[in-house]
Amino acid sequence: MTTTVGFSEMQVFVAVVTEESFTAAAERLDTDKARVSRIVQRVEEKLGARLLNRSTRRLSVTEAGRDYFERATSILAAAEAAQAAVAQQSQEPKGRLKISATPEFGTTRVDDWIAAYLSRWPQVSVETVYSIRLVDIIHEGIDVAIRIGALQDSDLSARKLGEITYGLYASPAYLKRAAPVLTVTDLKDHDLIMKASSGRPTWTLVDGQATEKVTHTPRCVLDNIVAAKNLTLSGLGIAQLPRFMAEPHVVEGRLVRLLPDWASIPMPVHAVFASTRYMDPKVRGFIDLCRDAFEDDGGGPDQARGEPAVATAMEHALG
Repeated sequence: MTTTVGFSEMQVFVAVVTEESFTAAAERLDTDKARVSRIVQRVEEKLGARLLNRSTRRLSVTEAGRDYFERATSILAAAEAAQAAVAQQSQEPKGRLKISATPEFGTTRVDDWIAAYLSRWPQVSVETVYSIRLVDIIHEGIDVAIRIGALQDSDLSARKLGEITYGLYASPAYLKRAAPVLTVTDLKDHDLIMKASSGRPTWTLVDGQATEKVTHTPRCVLDNIVAAKNLTLSGLGIAQLPRFMAEPHVVEGRLVRLLPDWASIPMPVHAVFASTRYMDPKVRGFIDLCRDAFEDDGGGPDQARGEPAVATAMEHALG
């Protein structure tokens, strides 16, 4: 009957095989050769198998010993990784965190996350790179890039933070003078605020399994989501806006949501970062905060890997 081999005994055996010597293993473990020899003999007795062939000139590993060495090495590495992961999670974030996002999403959403992050963790500082270009995370030293849209395969890692959901909005002043909006087809009779494109601007709206395309000559063509919101508040027409941006104005009575069952397909938002064995506490702290923010808004987190396609909140929300 075999007896369980302890971790410390396993470590001694692995050291002997790695060093190919009892003496060298004893020096590495800061103990004496006789003790190392006794422990290895005890491991063999517990397993009921000879693991090493001993001679005055050399030490060799038996077939059973080689198999056990490979398995023991994996077990010890997994235990070390588990301990390191727990230790990292328990560490308080510190140092500088460099964050990338698009200008529109950065100033309308990420800024709030950064404020909460800095308030929670006093030993961190933040640098932002808000740009419409797809930054090179590795070469530009970006710790976390907030990406919107589908992900492509790459060597980068990512965590899904949540989704941006959309709605159609207009101001009470506009609706007072305009015709009622009862169906999607009614939109053709209204002033629309849409995104710039090479072709004719189009909204693709979904209600469950139903899909409707709204192709229209807009009253205003924009390439900035904040400008679209501002012009909608001014009573210029109907715009498709991210709900996180528009709903506070609905509460204030400055905007009204139209056709609530119809909207564009939600867009996933990911935090993308360089693949590492252990996630830096400052990165983990920021990502966890962002995921919590989305959950508070009703969006659930998920996981994915890859580099995102070039897609921005303003591109989707305006069109």
